[in-house]
Amino acid sequence: RMRKLGLEVVVQAGAGEAADYSDAAYMETGAEIAADAAALWGQADIVLKVRAPSMPPDGPSEADLLKEGGSLIGFVWPGQNKELVERLGKRKATVLAMDAVPRITRAQKMDALSAMANLVGYRAVIEAANSLGRVMGGQMTAAGRSAPANVLIVGAGVAGLAAIAAAKGLGATVKAFDTRPAVREQVESLGATFLEMKFEESGEGEGGYAKEMSEAFVAAEQALIAQHAKASDVVITTALVPGRPAPVLLTSGAVVSMAAGSVIVDLAAEQGGNCPLTERDKMVEKFGKKILGFTDLPSRLARQASDLYAMTVFNLLEDVYDEKAGKIELDLEDEVHRGTVVLYEGKLLWPPPTKPRPRSA
Repeated sequence: RMRKLGLEVVVQAGAGEAADYSDAAYMETGAEIAADAAALWGQADIVLKVRAPSMPPDGPSEADLLKEGGSLIGFVWPGQNKELVERLGKRKATVLAMDAVPRITRAQKMDALSAMANLVGYRAVIEAANSLGRVMGGQMTAAGRSAPANVLIVGAGVAGLAAIAAAKGLGATVKAFDTRPAVREQVESLGATFLEMKFEESGEGEGGYAKEMSEAFVAAEQALIAQHAKASDVVITTALVPGRPAPVLLTSGAVVSMAAGSVIVDLAAEQGGNCPLTERDKMVEKFGKKILGFTDLPSRLARQASDLYAMTVFNLLEDVYDEKAGKIELDLEDEVHRGTVVLYEGKLLWPPPTKPRPRSA
């Protein structure tokens, strides 16, 4: 598809091995193979990547390898990676962040966060079931009856809804909480119980994302979550706010109150975690509970994750690439282009301007 846009494609050697794609398969479709990342970055006008460019403390950054005036498309997390953005700016780079694609109808085919979150929610339940010392569904046997596992989902975005569907599919009893009242219908349509909190503040944010809540709201939220976590075998937290560290929703006290052997899967671990006891990329045991802070869950479904991410990246590239000019050309009046761009030819354009809210009649 990229070659049909008039692009020559170079793939880093071994890039697809973990997703069962060989270098030979890429070559058969017309790609060249670069020996390593440095060789690829040095020759590419446009770099397509998954994670943000590496910033090792004791070596060269990938940002410094980008060709001056080159372009980068991938996850960037500009709110958390200011030094990286500054270094890319010095390269006069054009940078498009897959994590900043607006959640509007026209951009759905470019929404990598949603595509990955759907896989992450499913995999979170599988990881929880693997670590839990019992089956998720109820059992009726000659030896007696056992009740289904109780699962609490904190955050009913794409990952949360996928987790609800997976947990219900395994026979668990599921409850879910979200700051956005509008998701109640989606939660209930999947067979879960929606936990309602009586507090006059909405969690609806810009672009379909949740917003940061007041301290009073967070305190009430923590109390509600702790109350239901106490009776849960599994708690899966998914709450993130764009450009901010993950909010602490499952407190240490709530973890202490849970039954021994319970499992927590913190899907916000990469941004600091919804639980203060979470350790990134580790499974730890605290107060007799297992806390999973894995950030590689899409990679545990590598082939499907690769296929889905490739399509979202290509769809964005196709939207911004000007075949006649032979480069990325942005229309800053276009909501998708303006929302996704971090740097344009070295100029910082992130965050995008906030749209004024319509006045009430």
